[in-house]
Amino acid sequence: MANRVPRYDLHHQGIDTPAALHWNLGTSELVEQAVRREEGMLAKDGPLVVETGKHTGRSAKDKYIVRDAETESNVWWDNNKAMSADHFAALKADFLTALAERETLFVQDLYGGSQPEHRVKVRVINELAWHNLFIRTMLVRPSAAELEGFEPEYTIIDLPSFKADPARHGTRSETVIAVNLTDKTILIGGTAYAGEMKKSVFGLLNYILPVEGIMPMHCSANIGPKGDTAVFFGLSGTGKTTLSADASRTLIGDDEHGWSDTAVFNFEGGCYAKMIRLSPEAEPEIHATTRRFGTVLENVVIDPETRTLDLDDATLAENTRGAYPIDFIPNCSAENMGPVPKNVIFLTADAFGVLPPVARLTPDQAMYHFLSGYTAKVAGTEIGVTEPEATFSTCFGAPFMPRHPSVYGNLLKERIARGGVACWLVNTGWTGGKYGVGSRMPIKATRALLNAALDGSLNNVEFRTDENFGFQVPVSVPGVDQSILNPRDTWADKAAYDATAAKLVALFNENFARFESHVDAGVRAAAPRAGGQQQQAEPIITAA
Repeated sequence: MANRVPRYDLHHQGIDTPAALHWNLGTSELVEQAVRREEGMLAKDGPLVVETGKHTGRSAKDKYIVRDAETESNVWWDNNKAMSADHFAALKADFLTALAERETLFVQDLYGGSQPEHRVKVRVINELAWHNLFIRTMLVRPSAAELEGFEPEYTIIDLPSFKADPARHGTRSETVIAVNLTDKTILIGGTAYAGEMKKSVFGLLNYILPVEGIMPMHCSANIGPKGDTAVFFGLSGTGKTTLSADASRTLIGDDEHGWSDTAVFNFEGGCYAKMIRLSPEAEPEIHATTRRFGTVLENVVIDPETRTLDLDDATLAENTRGAYPIDFIPNCSAENMGPVPKNVIFLTADAFGVLPPVARLTPDQAMYHFLSGYTAKVAGTEIGVTEPEATFSTCFGAPFMPRHPSVYGNLLKERIARGGVACWLVNTGWTGGKYGVGSRMPIKATRALLNAALDGSLNNVEFRTDENFGFQVPVSVPGVDQSILNPRDTWADKAAYDATAAKLVALFNENFARFESHVDAGVRAAAPRAGGQQQQAEPIITAA
């Protein structure tokens, strides 16, 4: 497939460059290019190992959306930074000048989205071969016939060597991720972190699909043996990847999906997993990808002589990453799609030890918890910090949501109601006390409760109404220690539990105040009430 040039080439887009253009190269060719250009090195078992420099994660403060007639009333500006059309015009002109100065460029034509009716055509132009390999791995690859007539709807130009000028371009620094939804162009400069490309496409789909009535989701998804799809929402550290990777169920994807009238479909064709301290015992499928040709490993430490990897070494970054095709994972869906969901699971790691290990939610409660996007981080390494830290990231993915959260919340509530979908809150955090006092929820109990929810048997047990959050909590479940089902019972100090619960309730209510005017009375009534005695919260609220 080397040098496959579609009829609609760069000249049709007004991009003129004397650079040698490498069109739609395959994995082997891109790895060869990356090694020849000394962009990375091959590890002894096959993966390409690269470094991203000073940016080892997303640069959220340097991301902008152009504010114009298209976006003025459609973008959630409280959550997204604006760039003027004039500043973008200057930035784009300088990017095009930079393209004309490059000797070599790599171009990939790809799809964002696996369901043909709801995918977007994206052209990605890179100065680095490994970046081109990364995005080819992460997005959905067209067939040879589709490539020939490929006409991009959106274009990403990613030049890590480009340095933005704050005075000329209206940026905060030399790093920039600028999204122009009218011009249908995304410009990325000053960072070699490849995840910026992946999340830019996710942001596009989060903007485009709600207009079509499609629910975009920051979630993992799998299918049971009876064809029952489950989606798992959750922030980092809640178990989203681990719990969705179940040998008895078929994996649709690990991070980004759409929910249409007929399917749950993966936005991507690859996975992007954290590699730091990855264990072959705990996550054998993902660990196996570190020994395969075609995987791209970012900031993983490698011995330059023996080419062996040290996944435990965080010298280059704590956020070491691996990008690999989804079919490197056994038991994945060949179509990257599944039926519409039977179950929606919200995962949280509650370090306050207040939430039950599982709870059944009404559609109103589901929307409330979706808009809240709660988890809790454990006490940090700072001296004297002893309290857990609450984190609220609306829709379980606030950084990637261009529209107001109520748009996504209402879509979710509508689809839940229409399909009679069962909704569950699963706490993978602490029991028997908050972090530092209690212990982590047993993974065996979490899996047993999750399996009971997914196979329907959990609906047949007795439930009680939680005194703080109002959702339904099972009283007893076969095969699960009954003592962990009621969090208050697990605390030795019941008064301490009540006080901590009141603090967590106050955190929820304080956070949700910004959404109250955007939801109906049913959702507002789903707010927690700590026995009517809400207190001011002491822990810090942070944005994810």
